[in-house]
Amino acid sequence: MTGRYVLDLDRIDGTQGAVAGGKGAQLGALSRLDGVRVPAGFCVTTDAFRRVAKPSIDDQLVQLSALDPDDRDGIRTLSAEIRRTIEGIAIPEALAADITRALAEHGEQAAYAVRSSATAEDLPTASFAGQQDTYLNVVGPPAILEHVSRCWASLFTERAVIYRRRNGIDDRTVAMAVVVQRMVFPQASGILFTADPVTGDRTAATVDAGFGLGEALVSGLVNSDVYKVRRDEIVSRTIAAKERAVQAMPGGGTQQVAIDSPRQEQPALTDAQVLELVRLGRRIEAHFGRPQDIEWCLAEDGFRIVQSRPITTLFPVPAADDQARVYLSVGHQQMMTDAMRPLGWSMWQLTAMAPMHEAGGRLFVDVTRALATSAGRTGLLDMAARSDPLTRDALETVLNRDFVPLSPDAGPGRPPAGAGPAPIETDPAVVAELIARSEASVAALQRDIRTKTGPALFDFLLEAFEEHKRVLSDPVSIQAIMAGMEATWWLNDRLREWLGEKNAADTLTLSAPGNITSEMGLALLDVADVIRPYPEVVAFLRGVEDEHFLDELPKVAGGTEAREAIETYLDRYGMRCVGEIDITRPRWRERPATLVPVILDNVRNFGPGAAERRFEQGRQQAQEKAREVLERLRALPDGEQKAAETERMIDRVRTFIGYREYPKYGIICRYFLYKQALLDEAERLVQAGVLAGREDIYYLTFQELHDVVRTRRVDGRLIAQRKEEFRAYQALTTPRVLTSDGEAVLGSYRRADLPADALAGLPVSGGTVEGRARVVLDLAQADLEAGDILVTSFTDPSWSPLFVGIAGLVTEVGGQMTHGAVIAREYGLPAVVAVPQATRLIRDGQRIRVHGTDGYVELLS
Repeated sequence: MTGRYVLDLDRIDGTQGAVAGGKGAQLGALSRLDGVRVPAGFCVTTDAFRRVAKPSIDDQLVQLSALDPDDRDGIRTLSAEIRRTIEGIAIPEALAADITRALAEHGEQAAYAVRSSATAEDLPTASFAGQQDTYLNVVGPPAILEHVSRCWASLFTERAVIYRRRNGIDDRTVAMAVVVQRMVFPQASGILFTADPVTGDRTAATVDAGFGLGEALVSGLVNSDVYKVRRDEIVSRTIAAKERAVQAMPGGGTQQVAIDSPRQEQPALTDAQVLELVRLGRRIEAHFGRPQDIEWCLAEDGFRIVQSRPITTLFPVPAADDQARVYLSVGHQQMMTDAMRPLGWSMWQLTAMAPMHEAGGRLFVDVTRALATSAGRTGLLDMAARSDPLTRDALETVLNRDFVPLSPDAGPGRPPAGAGPAPIETDPAVVAELIARSEASVAALQRDIRTKTGPALFDFLLEAFEEHKRVLSDPVSIQAIMAGMEATWWLNDRLREWLGEKNAADTLTLSAPGNITSEMGLALLDVADVIRPYPEVVAFLRGVEDEHFLDELPKVAGGTEAREAIETYLDRYGMRCVGEIDITRPRWRERPATLVPVILDNVRNFGPGAAERRFEQGRQQAQEKAREVLERLRALPDGEQKAAETERMIDRVRTFIGYREYPKYGIICRYFLYKQALLDEAERLVQAGVLAGREDIYYLTFQELHDVVRTRRVDGRLIAQRKEEFRAYQALTTPRVLTSDGEAVLGSYRRADLPADALAGLPVSGGTVEGRARVVLDLAQADLEAGDILVTSFTDPSWSPLFVGIAGLVTEVGGQMTHGAVIAREYGLPAVVAVPQATRLIRDGQRIRVHGTDGYVELLS
């Protein structure tokens, strides 16, 4: 059969999604595979939709595109109007004749399934499963034509419109094809996932099966039999009581029927059939090159495949060899678990001290070799226990399955990390010298990078990255960091043992000197002090809507002073931002309006001189705590010796713990210089017509960008593909541990000592506080009052300015020595981190109690 509007499935292949929609293209490709049987049929192409339906709804689509994505009522009303418009359109005679001729070739009075097949459907990054409509057992040309119109209309169901919005797909760009296939009347049907849809394990296929048509399973009418198959072996099976089924009616349509009692608990498939189906699924998966969600049915003469779409919810797996591998999330250590664009993750790879692997826009470290020896395993698990118990639990979950066997020559485990202090003298001059060397290195980079352009810039940057790593790997710098951390662990361990006191170091480290991140938060209080006396400046800042407000600020009374204060702050800290390890994220210097809500909160919630008072108050609390602890220790047996050791450790922790934050600051200073140079180069590419926009470079790796600068050519399709992938990656949850089989392991707490309904987490800063929860996902949208408890996904150093005005902290990601924990202790904020799904389980405005010493959150109202 020929024609623009109707094509047989056997004339369609997987490249024709624009013509046949996602489902039609997949079915066409499947029909060409040896051993895969697809019910015969044809496709009413997207050209028919565009010619017949779309002209009548163009104006309504413009209105739909203008609606706010959160306007559910507006979307519901307008999408219903669009559906009514489409269903009211008469199918032209010529198209009706083409469809009727196709039916005649396949059996005019046979029963058919009429199925929606949108262009934005069954994509590698968005499946749209269940978003459009399918009609079963449709008989006769008039009914087929009616259901073609209904499929067109289902392109604009409320759920489909909202799903497209979430995936960044414009309603005006999509079109609908309709697949018409001979109906199969199966004895059993169901769904096959060629990878475990829950854990992501690519070696485990899951089969759901029931009697009759698959509609019973899809609609949730019955529980299904569930089989898990790994390497051609059924490893688990659950046979459900299947009380009902959906079957076709003789005259068309479907109906629910009761299953006879003796048959209800019989398996819908034999074990041999399950294994045959999984082997068929593996063949389909191999053809499409990724795990598949397959709808199947079993007739008397074998299996039929009626749909295959990619599973879009699986976390990608780093490219590797065939060896079993275990990967740890870098983002959980760096407090940035969001997806990164290619330039971002490739730059971090080039400047990091350890090899890193990318998957799903995130970076992972391969820890397989460490886990293969007793010493390495002990050390890694000990480190994880101190930093993030969920990571340790995730690792143990994998190890308990013998996923990584111990090497035969593995030696005994080593002593736990933190058993002794780092071999470095307790001298503030050590820190001062390290900071001076870092500042000199950054100044040299700033001086030298200005003259570099074109390919020479990239040669220079590769050399600069080596200097970057040299600074990071400075043995003295590492010793200083470890000295502060190990002194903290020593104090907490010994004072709990000797005095029964939990997390004593939290108070002993208050207002420790030299912490660049806590100084950043206090410095914004000083900015508020400059602004507070000028009501016109405050009113002006409340109306800020764009990033050019600093140019307009001097026009109001006090504006010159306010601008100078903000500019001074940006000169010192403007290279920072949320998610700052991703070089593509906008910095405060690039988007200074991000800071305005925090400045206004400081103006409202604090009085003059708050920064100095807070720092001095913390210093005095630390001194008083030290006196109290030493006095109590001297009263113990061997008290003088214990007190002397403790006093040395208190001095040590206060000398070095602040430096823990400085290397990250140095990294971000360098990153901002790299970024400015690369954006200048991108602007030259835009002026030369090579790039459409300078931020297109964010979707290229560093090496790819180097090649574009060298060749003056770019693959626009690659950039478009990367943008689509990035949108999809943003919806994924980063696992703490990922295996080469694709299993994403999040870890869990195993605690029985919590109140009912409490949310477990990791205690990182002691104390208990009760207050109003403010769930903040975007720093620029923060609106905090004194006494509020900040609840967010993660906090990197850029969140520190908020810490001065809150009473407590709860995050979904974090560890004992990550930035948020260090600054929470510095400011004396009770804090619990690594609370799974905190931003979903805690409502904005809800009253909560944070137990920062014991590591849990109570929901009070």
